[in-house]
Amino acid sequence: MAGPVSAGPFLFVNANLERLIALQRLDSAAEDARRRLAEEPERTKTLDGRLEAARQRVATAKARSTDNQSVRRAFEKDVAVHQGRLSKFRDQLMEVKTNVEYQAMQKEIEFAQSEVKAIEDKVLERMIEGDELTATVKRVETELATEQKAVEAERRAMAAELAELKASVERLGGERTELVRAIDPQALAVFELVAGRRNGVAVAEARDGICSICHVRLRPQVFNTVRRNDQLIQCDTCNRILYFSPAAPVATPDGVSQPAQ
Repeated sequence: MAGPVSAGPFLFVNANLERLIALQRLDSAAEDARRRLAEEPERTKTLDGRLEAARQRVATAKARSTDNQSVRRAFEKDVAVHQGRLSKFRDQLMEVKTNVEYQAMQKEIEFAQSEVKAIEDKVLERMIEGDELTATVKRVETELATEQKAVEAERRAMAAELAELKASVERLGGERTELVRAIDPQALAVFELVAGRRNGVAVAEARDGICSICHVRLRPQVFNTVRRNDQLIQCDTCNRILYFSPAAPVATPDGVSQPAQ
């Protein structure tokens, strides 16, 4: 058996146990980095989606503005047509010879005037709407520009993060290789077997008599053995290698450290 090895504020009597805990931390950190690297395509897709949505809002606003202008121009043409008829009727009014013809022409003029008024009201409505649509176009274009800057900044940050994650995976792999060389092959075999069956997590802290991962209560004698940290003990339920981490000492008012309760 290997001699005592210090680990933070407490002592591991079993060197392999301490190294397996360190190995688990390396593996968990590497797995987390690989998971975040694997999320890159989805994160890129989300950024692309944000830009596309902003561009679509601009396109929609511009299309509505264009439609508004087309409808307004059509109404303005109608106004011109009716005003032409109105002018013609007024010229004809000067040429009528009977009262009946005069009244008939007056009705035509009144009808034409009402048509012009109705269409001019529609033109005014479109002008007001057009002003609102122009303001909307400017607003969504500003939002698009802001979103483009934000997305570009996030892309740069993500690229830097990805580079850091790749470097981290490589560094952790190197550290793992060095650490594995110092672990007893039999202990390492147990670790690898459990890790393969338990989603890469082969080591668990025993806390308050319970396996902190599967949450099953340990038999008292098992927990007492685990508390010594002097051998490899596996959880009866999930088979993970267990270790115990004593609570940090509590400082008393007189400055003397006492074991945590």
